[in-house]
Amino acid sequence: MANVPKDLKYTKDHEWVRTTGKDKARVGITDFAQKQLGDVVFADIPTLGKQLESGEAFGTVESVKAVSEIFMPLTGTVAAVNEGLNDEPELINTDPYGDGWIIELTVAKPDELKQLLTAAQYEAFISSRSE
Repeated sequence: MANVPKDLKYTKDHEWVRTTGKDKARVGITDFAQKQLGDVVFADIPTLGKQLESGEAFGTVESVKAVSEIFMPLTGTVAAVNEGLNDEPELINTDPYGDGWIIELTVAKPDELKQLLTAAQYEAFISSRSE
């Protein structure tokens, strides 16, 4: 079973969100998603200052199996990108909830957090997909 930290929020597109401040949130892909992808070899992520809407594709993760889009879980502006992924995209595999984070946002609509899945809801979602 995939690792699903209880302190994060999730999307049905397999992104996670960790609030890191009053209006800041980090985003990455879940352990379940990275296992499905296999070895990540490249991450194409947006530039600082880019404004994105919830549900909008904001980048891609390329693995030995496929290229997958990453979707915005929240509306906001890219405040930081994980530069470490340029040299070590495999951090998404080895530490998806830590050093494998993808972007940090300045959240424009904090109420959107309420629409994300809890860890229990996400676990139920992925278990229903893998049966």
